[in-house]
This record gives sequence, C-alpha cells and structure tokens, in this order.
Amino acid sequence: MARNEQATGHGDTSGFYFNLATGEVEHGMVSSWRHRMGPYATRQDAENALVIARARSEDWDDDDRAWREGGGTHSQ
Repeated sequence: MARNEQATGHGDTSGFYFNLATGEVEHGMVSSWRHRMGPYATRQDAENALVIARARSEDWDDDDRAWREGGGTHSQ
C-alpha cells in the first residue's frame, strides 16, 4: 500500500495540501486530515494557505458585521 493510502485510506494524489504540523506543502492526501488544509490547485496556493485562510476569514467577518448591522447580505 502506498504511503498516502496508509495515512489516509484514500490514495488520492490530486491537489496540493498545506500540512499544518510540518509547514510543508504535500501533493495529494499524504498526511492525516487533522493536519491538512486544501486541496489547492497549485503548489503556490498551498504555500499561501494561511494567508488565503486569513483573508477569507476577514471577508466573512466583514460580511457578518454588515449583516448584523442590517446593512448587507451574506455574499456567496
């Protein structure tokens, strides 16, 4: 059994993932889901996973604030 199949039980080799435990980018589901962010289409996007997640969270916080204040709707 391949390493990624042993770690996850899936054997999927598509996409890039950022491993939170190691700080490394992995191709496919190599590590446990507990440590993975992704999948991302490119290695570069996976390298920027934390920046992307922070920006998305800030956007969602802004949307939530606008919604609570009655001035907007949640974006899709």
